Amino acid sequence: MATFFSPFQIQLGLGAVPLQVGEACDRPACSLTTDSRQIQTGDIFLALRGDRFDGHDFVAQALAAGAIAAIVDAAYQPPSDLPAGHLLQVPNTLWAYQEIARLWRQRCPLPLIGITGSVGKTTTKELIAAMLAVRGPVLKTEANYNNEIGVPKTVLQIDPDQHWAAVLEMGMRGRGQIAELARIAQPNIAVITNVGTAHIGLLGSEQAIAEAKCELLAQLSGTGLAILNADNPRLIATASRLQLPRCRTYGLQNGDLQGQLLDPETLIVEGQRFHLPLPGAHNALNFLAGLAIAQELGLDWDAFQNLTVTLPQGRARRLELSPDIVLLDETYNAGLESMLAALQLLADTPGQRRIAVLGTMKELGDFSETYHRQVGEKAAALGLDRLFIYADPSEAAAMQAGATAIATQIFTSADDLVTELRETVERGDRLLFKASRSVALDRVLADFVAAYSATLTT
Repeated sequence: MATFFSPFQIQLGLGAVPLQVGEACDRPACSLTTDSRQIQTGDIFLALRGDRFDGHDFVAQALAAGAIAAIVDAAYQPPSDLPAGHLLQVPNTLWAYQEIARLWRQRCPLPLIGITGSVGKTTTKELIAAMLAVRGPVLKTEANYNNEIGVPKTVLQIDPDQHWAAVLEMGMRGRGQIAELARIAQPNIAVITNVGTAHIGLLGSEQAIAEAKCELLAQLSGTGLAILNADNPRLIATASRLQLPRCRTYGLQNGDLQGQLLDPETLIVEGQRFHLPLPGAHNALNFLAGLAIAQELGLDWDAFQNLTVTLPQGRARRLELSPDIVLLDETYNAGLESMLAALQLLADTPGQRRIAVLGTMKELGDFSETYHRQVGEKAAALGLDRLFIYADPSEAAAMQAGATAIATQIFTSADDLVTELRETVERGDRLLFKASRSVALDRVLADFVAAYSATLTT
């Protein structure tokens, strides 16, 4: 990694109080970590307090393991036998972590793309990172590190001697959170995939969600670029109230950069045909966002003709079972917009029968029953063959009420659902599995695959 801050530089940058002065206080550290188990000689350890752990319990261990400094909060009382090393005290170590990341970002003048949206953040992040990787190494958000701890963690991994760009996902559960993440990461390019209903139970309305997402745009510098989904009217209307330095829109119906979807896997943009690495109209929109960024950064679109993207398990995963059975695994999470898009993808997938296996969409508050009914109505409107529901009672009833035109079954037991799937599924079937993460529909999918595969070997 490029030369990192020294403990003394951090002391000055944070206005920290030195409780103990170490011999290596002027030496550039190797890196900064919050995990004492990962300490290497020359690192700085920062102690975070959490619900299930307290990093302050491991300060002595970190210094003994070779850390040249540790950063602690105002409540920490150092023991008399603390190992040698620079000990810095700050009012709050989470604030310190974020501030150090912000200062590090200022030292790394590379293109940084910040991405948020109600749905599609992770997929868009992976697509954009894969596109930018055709030029050279790209840092991207890993796992679900898209919050007040994960964003600074990722920013601190930027190596300006290695990475030519960074792509960061930014999530939120309330007002002000996106603004704080953007203040830390200071994106040059801000992407908002859409505004929908995710977290509406917490924020109260889609307009409140739109305003919270657009906090990302308000943090753009004077030369920053906003890239927005023009097919999302609420997003465009909300963003138009801001004084954006520069803006580029994309869409399948609207936008500066428009695409034409010929089939779920083929997109034409400005006369150029692309085979989408991930199928469906929702993924075509995400791909368009990536093309807009590529144009901004001077990348040749020809490099994206055979692009491959690997998503975390449960996101846009396609499994094929013999004989001729296809499973669409979308079990990682679910909101109204992503559920409707996944149902459309199922309907567009060639096959004999189309079966949706759906679970609860969480965090919808007073809107929950209404939105679950809409999902049922969409399944019926698409003419799906079967709908299996594994959801909370009121949501299951609402979904079934919306889907009266098609065969529907409600399950309260995962084992019963797996059994029914095993008895029902046959050659030519196409199945969609989708629910919020806490429903654990991924386990149902795994159990079904295991049970089905076992019958093929007996």
